[in-house]
Amino acid sequence: MHVVLAFDDNRLIGDLFGQFDQNLALIEQRLGVDAVARGNQVTLRGAKAACEQARITLESLYDRLQKGHEVHPGDVDGAIRMAETAEAQKPEPKVEPQSRMAFAQITTRRKTLVARTASQDAYIRAMDRADLTFGVGPAGTGKTFLAVAYAAALLEKGQIDRMILSRPAVEAGERLGFLPGDMKDKVDPYLRPLYDGLNEMLSPEKLERGLESGVIEVAPLAFMRGRTLSNAVVILDEAQNTTSMQMKMFLTRLGENSKMIVTGDPSQVDLPRGQVSGLKEALRLLTGIEGVSRIDFTESDVVRHELVARIVHAYDEDGRQRSERRMIQQTLQNQLHKESADIEANREEVSIDE
Repeated sequence: MHVVLAFDDNRLIGDLFGQFDQNLALIEQRLGVDAVARGNQVTLRGAKAACEQARITLESLYDRLQKGHEVHPGDVDGAIRMAETAEAQKPEPKVEPQSRMAFAQITTRRKTLVARTASQDAYIRAMDRADLTFGVGPAGTGKTFLAVAYAAALLEKGQIDRMILSRPAVEAGERLGFLPGDMKDKVDPYLRPLYDGLNEMLSPEKLERGLESGVIEVAPLAFMRGRTLSNAVVILDEAQNTTSMQMKMFLTRLGENSKMIVTGDPSQVDLPRGQVSGLKEALRLLTGIEGVSRIDFTESDVVRHELVARIVHAYDEDGRQRSERRMIQQTLQNQLHKESADIEANREEVSIDE
């Protein structure tokens, strides 16, 4: 297929194609097309489906530049991912009539975040729709970062009065008294990923004022008991390390005009052996309940370094193989047990006959 695209605003061409056409090179590498730039035009050659995806990618990036946003390599990667899923059987992401992707976005005065995968798109939309949203999946998929960014956006718009960030301090057994400083100082090491999102979306001055006034609150999970949290967004990170009682306690803190966002990776439970993860139990019990949304991320949604996705895949594959070996061993043991029981039964029958 041979496609020629022309873009009207010459001022945006440099940012669209990237320095030394690096954005076009990434599109070529990922989609397997040839992209040749000449002036404000780019010629695409390759398979029909690949050229269509490249066209959607470039038009989406151009639309982003027209709205005043910057385009970084990560944005190019996200646009490619979304273009690849444009024809998938999913309600999101949506394709507008002019074939430009309708990305879900989170916007504050400081920054605009655009979904980079179909799951991220669905996650942002789920946080809008539901009062309780579970974001479940491996590291690097953006589930915590997007939750914090979403809460920061609502806070800046005045739709909520405060945001509350919580995380189980498993390493310290929830007993933080031996650590120096006030409560914020004690839990800061455990809440650093949440602060990363806040620093991206809010100015340093606004973040500092919010923390000092209590509009932005950090609290270890153990200190949430007995509270009713109204007009707020409440985020629980690393929820796989909660016990059943802790998770129930947290979920029942939800008050009027509030949203809860729970993130975690059920494959990375750090609880003592034999203790049930509160996240796993909640996902089992709350499936299908009105007002509750669940978004499952996979290794294909990892938006960090490409190596992270390969690392996640290696661990997942190892876990799958271990599980298969355990099933095979269990099946063999059951067969041996049954054969032993049959042999013993035959011996008893022979003994009775004699």
